[in-house]
Amino acid sequence: MTLGVIMLVHTGFDRAEQMVRHWSDAGCPVVVHVDSNVPAASYNTFSAALADLADVRFCARHRCEWGTWGMVAASQEAATLLLEEFPDAQHVYLASGSCLPLRPVAELRAYLDAHPDTDFIESATTADVPWTVGGLDRERFTLRFPFAWKKHRRLFDQFVKLQQLIGYRRTIPEGIVPHMGSQWWCLTRQTLDAILQDPKRGVYDRYFRQVWIPDESYYQTLTRLHARQVESRSLTLAKFDYQGKPHIFFNDHLELLQRSKSFVARKIWHNADLLYQTFPLPHDAARAAEEPNSGAVDRVFSHAVDRRTRGRPGLYMQSRFPSVDRQNGIAAAPYAVLQGLDDVFPDFQAWLTKQTGAQVHGHLFAKDRAHFADESEIYRGGLSDNARLRDYNGKMFLANLIWNGRDDHHCFQFGPADTQKVRWTLAKDTNASIWVVSGAWSIPLFASGRSASDVRAEAARLQRIEDKFLKVLRAPDAHARIKIMTLADFIEAPMDVLQAIIDDIAGHRGNALKEVPKMPDLTGLPDFLQDLKNQGMHPFLTGDITIGNTRPANGEPRRKPYVISAE
Repeated sequence: MTLGVIMLVHTGFDRAEQMVRHWSDAGCPVVVHVDSNVPAASYNTFSAALADLADVRFCARHRCEWGTWGMVAASQEAATLLLEEFPDAQHVYLASGSCLPLRPVAELRAYLDAHPDTDFIESATTADVPWTVGGLDRERFTLRFPFAWKKHRRLFDQFVKLQQLIGYRRTIPEGIVPHMGSQWWCLTRQTLDAILQDPKRGVYDRYFRQVWIPDESYYQTLTRLHARQVESRSLTLAKFDYQGKPHIFFNDHLELLQRSKSFVARKIWHNADLLYQTFPLPHDAARAAEEPNSGAVDRVFSHAVDRRTRGRPGLYMQSRFPSVDRQNGIAAAPYAVLQGLDDVFPDFQAWLTKQTGAQVHGHLFAKDRAHFADESEIYRGGLSDNARLRDYNGKMFLANLIWNGRDDHHCFQFGPADTQKVRWTLAKDTNASIWVVSGAWSIPLFASGRSASDVRAEAARLQRIEDKFLKVLRAPDAHARIKIMTLADFIEAPMDVLQAIIDDIAGHRGNALKEVPKMPDLTGLPDFLQDLKNQGMHPFLTGDITIGNTRPANGEPRRKPYVISAE
């Protein structure tokens, strides 16, 4: 099987030449598109430098401005030429001049040989995943965007506001559901040819020409029409900061990229000589069979974004001076809010009661009723379990519960299926200790035995609700003691978290764990989550769930190593 490469180039021609030669030396035909904004002299010098390579072609040039149709037109032009000139190419990989292979190209080709009918392209509906940055979500598909956002920002904003004011809406072509995802894809020849030869291509092209950032939606949408099998992920490691701008990898990121199992990384600084000298890594038989997995890198970037946007307690600087109002705790005594733990451990409530002696309630804010610790209809202080009475003033319901039982430590379960009006009350309360295992709602859906297509809508709904709650918890005026971890992070070291919860609730009365709550068998969960992705619903809050961290545990707490220094 031959892998064809499309390379989009607009700057850094010395590095682009190096990458073209790298792909070509590995036996991959390459079609290069150079932005028409590049001066003719620079283009001629670049093309002449590659004239000795027989399997390299240059296609017709288009003007490529960020967020405009030119990016799609460029890839269409290059793809058409590649399919015509190289009939042996069975997969086509879209890359840029600043992309750097991290693993040998031979490993990538072997991986694609093992998945001959699979299209690798990140593809999710906007209703399911809140990726968009800048305020335009579904509207990018229903409004017109004739002005470039970067060069004509004022015209862009004014035209959007005008369309919103008059209620203008475009009609989405019949038969397609808009999807979004990374523009860096790897498609099969059959799927790419079907997209380019589609009888309705003219209709689709006219529609997407006026979509905002069409290179992140054109192929992502049309692949769903023609693909035999979609793997909704990119084989290229591309990270974005909290403002939606692409992250640039420097020499400092060498160790981080070495830990990545991705085949290709973008965007590499053109002067990062150490990275270009180190990668691609030499062939390793043990690594060759590994799945591409950017989980370790994702966690580092997630922590970095959190540090950048939230800062550190007690550390003040001019760009992040605190401005939110200080306030006392809403409740009279400390209490704990536990989200997701009862999904991971079905008998968690009874187990935690036995371990701590605290008043461990069920879902106090469940939509049917308040589930008190003793399952009574009336709790201390005359509090009713009636959901309507509780929701009339959820803040006072919580305050009364804690006040009337302030001689005990209270805990209760909370989740995306509960009434969410109280979330700001919880986040702002300095007496609240909130523990969240994000994405844990996926376990009951998985355990239900229903297919991913059957639970897709419910999974998307729960994820949207939980994502809003997490944003509240990460807000600057959230004063509770908050610990958020993904399901993937939790199931890798559950004992440490459980011990920390017990210590937080029971204080000095807490004991080392002797009895462990039973976790259900999670075998098959990674495949279930991947099926959800393939259905267009990305369960991003679960973290990176792999076969390795879903193996049944032996039920014994890990012993921690201690370092003793001699004086």
